[in-house]
Amino acid sequence: MGLLALLWGSAFLWIELALSGGLSPGVITFVRCALGALVLLLLSRRAGHPLPRDRATWARLLVAAFFCNALPFALFAIGQRSVDSGVAGVLNATTPLWSLLIGLAIGTERGLRPVRLAGLLLGFAGTLLIFAPWQHGGLVGRGALAVLAAALSYAVAFAYMGRTLVGRGGDPLALSAAQLLAATGFGAVAVPVAGPATGSIAVSGVVAVVVLGVFATGFTFALTNRLIADEGATTAATVGYLVPVVSVALGALVLDEELGARVVAGMAVVLVGVALTRRQAPPGPARPDGSRPGALKSGREFRGVSRWTGPRR
Repeated sequence: MGLLALLWGSAFLWIELALSGGLSPGVITFVRCALGALVLLLLSRRAGHPLPRDRATWARLLVAAFFCNALPFALFAIGQRSVDSGVAGVLNATTPLWSLLIGLAIGTERGLRPVRLAGLLLGFAGTLLIFAPWQHGGLVGRGALAVLAAALSYAVAFAYMGRTLVGRGGDPLALSAAQLLAATGFGAVAVPVAGPATGSIAVSGVVAVVVLGVFATGFTFALTNRLIADEGATTAATVGYLVPVVSVALGALVLDEELGARVVAGMAVVLVGVALTRRQAPPGPARPDGSRPGALKSGREFRGVSRWTGPRR
């Protein structure tokens, strides 16, 4: 869990370094997807899991790749031109809040308990505190809105994949590899539009995007799948609470990002709100087989479920 949180949370640092190294958001998105796909393809082949072959699965993967990878990856790179990496990591943590709202809208969330409602309101209050639209020079701007839109895109992707991909067979690692492969195609289209660079390309930018693709994307997917298989989806989802902490700490230590008291307070409020929305209902009375409705499942019961069940990256 610690390694996964470090790799996942460091993604915002590597994006910042790649941007400062002269790479355009389009190139960052393409290289990130391509290297992540390469890592997962190698791991899938080593494990003996072939890619899906039916057209229906690939059609669903194309939609998933757009909303879960290509679009948010590009939006984060665009947004971090003007938003610090630490703040971007915290705004990314609003994904479960958007997911809850989408679930209520499409009917997958039946009823909203007071605790989760309080968490939802608290999470958006914290986001508002970070943006501070009432202050001149607040974070409201195209960059911050792009980062928030990336979090919303993740939520849309999770809702779609929960209905069309999760639990329909296929190895999660192979499906993740195929999804990133499809996202690479979208990224390739974006490169000519965005241009290859925003200035002279530095070695630090190239190194940053390689680390971003191989470790903060490819191995992050693989580790999340492993954690879900070993410990269950609920445990894997808790890593999402550590990601903003890592992004803020790395931004302050490596990039000397300054965070005012208002932004730090907003971050804390967002995390508390997200934690409340993730609270499970108490288990109901035991069934004849001894199981209880609402009880958490073990890791083995979650085998075959991919990282899509938890909050993102």
